[in-house]
Amino acid sequence: MAVKERVGVVVSDKMNKTVVVAVENRSSHIKYGKTVVRTERYKAHDEENKCKTGDRVRITETRPLSKTKRWTVAEIFGTKDG
Repeated sequence: MAVKERVGVVVSDKMNKTVVVAVENRSSHIKYGKTVVRTERYKAHDEENKCKTGDRVRITETRPLSKTKRWTVAEIFGTKDG
């Protein structure tokens, strides 16, 4: 079974060992053809509290860690600025 992975931007790091990651999905509307942007927000486990708001990260699916947390931060690509 394949492991689910997503790449997104950290939008909140205010919780302890948890970050909120916004994953953007761009797709074409079936009937009208316009590009539609859907954003999903995932709560991800960040053990060392390394992630900051604006960082691009890769998250992977894992066992349930809390009521809403089912993802962990696998890799930090860097900040939004550079």
